[in-house]
Amino acid sequence: MIDRRESLAILGLVLASGAGAAALAGPPRTAAGRPFSWDWLKGHAAALARGKARALPQADPRAHSLDYDAANRISFRAEDSLFADDGYAVRLFPILRPSPVPVRIAIVEHGRARQIEHSEGMFAVGPGEGPEPQIVPGIAGFRVMNKGGKGDWLAFLGASYFRSAGALDQYGLSARGLAIDTGIDGREEFPVFTSFWLERTGVGVTVYALLEGPSVTGAYRFVTSNGGKQGVVQDVSMVIWLRRDIARLGIAPLTSMFWYDEGNPDKRADWRPEIHDSDGLLINNRAGERIWRPLANPKRPTINAFGDPAGPSAFGLLQRDRSFDHYQDDGVFYERRPNLWVEPRGDWGPGAVMLYEIPTARETDDNIVAFWTPERPAKKGSSFAFDYRLRWLAGEPSSTPLARVIARWMGTAGRPGHEPIVGARRLVADFEGAALDGLGRDSGTEPDVTVDEGRLLSVSAYPVVGQARRWRLIVDIACGGKPTNIRATLRRNGEGLSETLIQQICP
Repeated sequence: MIDRRESLAILGLVLASGAGAAALAGPPRTAAGRPFSWDWLKGHAAALARGKARALPQADPRAHSLDYDAANRISFRAEDSLFADDGYAVRLFPILRPSPVPVRIAIVEHGRARQIEHSEGMFAVGPGEGPEPQIVPGIAGFRVMNKGGKGDWLAFLGASYFRSAGALDQYGLSARGLAIDTGIDGREEFPVFTSFWLERTGVGVTVYALLEGPSVTGAYRFVTSNGGKQGVVQDVSMVIWLRRDIARLGIAPLTSMFWYDEGNPDKRADWRPEIHDSDGLLINNRAGERIWRPLANPKRPTINAFGDPAGPSAFGLLQRDRSFDHYQDDGVFYERRPNLWVEPRGDWGPGAVMLYEIPTARETDDNIVAFWTPERPAKKGSSFAFDYRLRWLAGEPSSTPLARVIARWMGTAGRPGHEPIVGARRLVADFEGAALDGLGRDSGTEPDVTVDEGRLLSVSAYPVVGQARRWRLIVDIACGGKPTNIRATLRRNGEGLSETLIQQICP
């Protein structure tokens, strides 16, 4: 298997190599047009759900030989891109080792869809050393190009995964259409977008997709626009029909990577100071609370639920640390990784944001998953419909005077210069924001800290000397035999001055 880092490099090369490719036979051929609409797709998906699950497309074994070097030579010709070169032109992905499963893609114009047919000249091979790689018939996915064709900002490739380069023009975390039984040993299912329909609109590109799997069939619509420095926005509508009971249904799932950061020095195995695509889960719940949960690389798979009986919480995986010096990686630029924010639309009913963290010892594994799971049981024969907005951002999803957690460290508990407290750990967290402006030690600002396991030994908070609007929280806790969740915020006269930090300490 090609690892995650090499897969991303291959995707970057597929189009970069187009200039030297041999001539193609012309624009992609399309079949005769058929009527198409969002209502038709929903009806089609519902009809499929009533029958036996169709066999999913399988990986072409010939793709195994198409490695990094082959990907450097196989390309889709720029002049044959779908749609105009205005920042929404689409190019197609060839079948390669990291993306060996074909999909169907159609172009929608004036209410009719024309499926793209694979042709011998659809992809071409450029110059290079060694034997000429054999192009495997089929299309693996597609990407949407920046104006001028230098780089892309949106890609759908593999299972139900898709990603955007966001406002900082750097790929990182992914989204996917649906999560099924994530975090339940041996039961997770990965449904697949088997067919796509692409339509140009006045403000962007709309992607329609058919989702299929043993347990589910679904219809998806992604109305997508690129705001440049303002980020990429996708308004998503989805309807799914279940063939089987699903124990844990995951809506708007996000997938990322977290190996270690400055707060986890014991996990550091590489010379780089930090390695992660995202460093925290942010939640805005209906109760008005803003929660920051730093990501972790646990010793064993761990799942946490953040319930909100009042309705769906807005949530997302963020990369808050934007300093190059903290990563020192000038090859993949972790400081530029996009943030991805989910804004539910309409009444989703009660449920919870789930965070699943998997141990990893390398940066090539996506080991973080966040999603919303409804309280309503996901039973065979039922259907679910959700609308939400995805925002691929460089910064915070909304402005707030509340102080944010901007740094965090773990260490031994006890007074410096004295023997450490046996069986105890120390959490140090820095908060910074407008709400702390001008507040000194005599301002009445106090930490509000609770734990669900273990025992608090000491808690203190104070303004950091020489740092405006920045306070430091220090918590010593005696750990028990179970994971401990520390819940902390800064308050003044009972009023919250900061977001709520939830830090999990594992035994």
